[in-house]
Amino acid sequence: MKNDHFKSPDFLKSQGYARNGVKLIFRNERNFRIDIVIAVLVVIAGFLFKISHTDWIAISLVISMVFTAEVLNSAIEALCDTVSQDFKVNIKYAKDVSAGAVLISALVSIITGLIVFLPYIMEVVKNILV
Repeated sequence: MKNDHFKSPDFLKSQGYARNGVKLIFRNERNFRIDIVIAVLVVIAGFLFKISHTDWIAISLVISMVFTAEVLNSAIEALCDTVSQDFKVNIKYAKDVSAGAVLISALVSIITGLIVFLPYIMEVVKNILV
């Protein structure tokens, strides 16, 4: 039995919506663009330091975690702004908590980056000093 789910127009249409969402978040959210620049720099550092496969997995996971948190935060903020422009405690709560999720993911990614890269940096420093 053939699996035609990936050929259906609905699947292709949903992929188009997803690509449009990525395009919109990139175009409209400055913090997402900053996240991309930092991620590119981290990936370049990974190649320069020749980090291990396990380190690549950790770095990939935290980069995707930050991107996902940023996207969800933007979606929640847009939805909240659509519901009401007036101050409402629950909307402030939703926006603050979603922004907090971005902060937590960023802090975890920084800690992970330090755990991954510090040994490589220390090795380079040791080789320079010897």
